[in-house]
Parts: sequence; C-alpha cells; structure tokens
Amino acid sequence: WEVTVVAPKFVRGDLRPITLEPFPEEATRLVPISAYLTASPHLLFYGTSLRRLLSEPWDLIHCWEEPYVLAGGQIAFWSRNRPLVYYTFQNIPKYYPPPFRQLEQFALQQARAWIAAGRTVAATLQGRPGYANKPHHILPLGVDVAKFRPDPAAGSAVRQSLGWTEPGPPVVGYLGRFVPEKGLNLLMQVLDKVSVPWRSLFVGGGPLEPQLHRWCQKHSPENVRIVTGVPHDRVPAYLNAMDLLAAPSQTTPRWREQFGRMLIEAMACGVPVVGSDSGEIPFVIGDAGMVVPEADVQAWVTALATLLQNPAQRAELAARGRERVHARFTWPTIAQQHLEFFEEILDHDSHYH
Repeated sequence: WEVTVVAPKFVRGDLRPITLEPFPEEATRLVPISAYLTASPHLLFYGTSLRRLLSEPWDLIHCWEEPYVLAGGQIAFWSRNRPLVYYTFQNIPKYYPPPFRQLEQFALQQARAWIAAGRTVAATLQGRPGYANKPHHILPLGVDVAKFRPDPAAGSAVRQSLGWTEPGPPVVGYLGRFVPEKGLNLLMQVLDKVSVPWRSLFVGGGPLEPQLHRWCQKHSPENVRIVTGVPHDRVPAYLNAMDLLAAPSQTTPRWREQFGRMLIEAMACGVPVVGSDSGEIPFVIGDAGMVVPEADVQAWVTALATLLQNPAQRAELAARGRERVHARFTWPTIAQQHLEFFEEILDHDSHYH
C-alpha cells in the first residue's frame, strides 16, 4: 500500500490553535490543505484543492470526518464512484436537524463501509438507517509504544521540575481537557474525601482551569500541581510522573466517553488506571485496571484509597495494562487490522463487478 495523508494546514481547535507540523521522517506523503470555519467541527469545510486530490485514481479513500458534518458530505460528493470508508466516534443516538441529517444520509449512500472507534459506537450505529446495510468493523485508536513506555528517569525529572521532593505520597494523575464532562468536578470532590496521603498532577487545559486553581488553594501547595500547554511528545514524561491515572468521565445527554486515548497511553507507560463506566472506557480498560460507577463518589474514594495504599496492586495493574496495550492497541496491530478490512472491501468490490 502507498498512503497519502491529507490534513488541514490549521484548525482553531477546542483548546488552542493547531498548526500542522510535518516531520522530516514522515512515512507517508503528506499534503497540507486549507480548511475554513475550523472552530466548528460541524461547519468546517475544505477548498477545491481537496476536490482535485480526490479526483486522483485512489483505490480507497479513508475519511476521518463524521458522515453527518459538512466536510464529511463534501468528501462523499467529491469521492463518488470510489471506495469510501468513514471512521466514526458517534456513540450516542442523535437525530440531526437539516442539513446535517441529509448530509449523513448522502454520505452513507456513497460509502462502501464504515469503521467504529469502539464497541459503543458500533452498538449505536449498526441499526441506524444508512449504516445497517454497510460492512463495518471495530478498530480502536492506537498508541506508539516506542514513545509511550515506562521511563522512571523521565518521571523523576518531571517531579523534580514541579518542586516535589522524594520520597513522597503517590501521585494521582489526570490527563485531558479541563471540561465538566471529563469528570474534574467529581475528581476534586473525591480527592477531598480520600484520607490516604496523596499528591495530584493535572495535565491538560480548558475552561475549568480557574475552578481547578481555586480548588488547589484548599490544599497544601505541596500536594497539587496543574500543568497546561504540554505538547504531545512531552506527555509520556508526565505520565511517568504519575503513580495512577484517573479518568472520571461523566455521561451527559449529548456526550459519553468515545474512547479515552489517555488510558492506553498511561497503560503503555506502566501507569495503573482507574476509569468510570462512561461509554467506551470499560472496553478499553478490560481487566487491566479498575472501572468505577461514574457518579458514585464513595466508590471512587474507595478505589483511589485502595490503590494509593497498595503498591503491589498498582504494580499488578501496571503489568496487566502494558500487556493489554501490547496485545491490542499498538499502531502496527491497528494498522494491520485496517489493511485487512480494506482488502476485504476491495476484494468484495472486484467480485461484485
């Protein structure tokens, strides 16, 4: 397979502006293109440079835009008569107002197949009109285990940079957006009730940052650290500074956790994970961590306290997590599954025609 990746030169992002950063060692051809109205995922659209690209004789077009958004409809329109496969994260049944409902219907008419990012996505969509009669496969996100790996020295350096002396209480970590649906309010409430000594490290950014700083003032300044603006290539070091990762995502009427990339990144680094039962989290963690009812404060207090005072249990879950990631979530594993699915689609098309 020869792969060409097409990506926006710039998007506003939900937390910060994001400029495309090509690397000299890119394994594929990378084509930057212009995108417009990038502050809104539903309204983002591409210019005619994408139309010209899609007119080239591709064997298959793999679209990482949802079928119901404007860009997904654009790609369907410009990809007609070519095998098109969508990758979707939609794990809540939603009925979209015009024109998004019509965009979804049109996109699925043009698509040969679709890929679900997890079991909850497949369960939500496989009976939905337009999806039900299409081949589909569940293919999760992956993690680069060469970069995300146990690195005690890097973790120790981060702790030193944060002004933490060793030895000290275990570190409860959080990695992700500082938004209500990610469960920060619950995590703060839970930590207030945990009587076992702890330190906490929050890595991310978002609108709840001021509230998080106010909460920190209730605790010893030695106990809590908030770090924002961490580039992705520095995330492994911060994960290695944690003794456990908490992922307390909270389901809302319009959102539930679609995957939880921080979970597989933490497990790859040998960090035990505790996650809520929102959305895809239980299927990502499996038996390699602790899954807690999402809104049960006392259950969360018990889970964190148990791990904080039990280094042997943390070590056991860390080993299980690494084993699970290496068996299921490495990028070569995910890539191989993609290729097998794509080849099935093309083989089916050749027999059909």
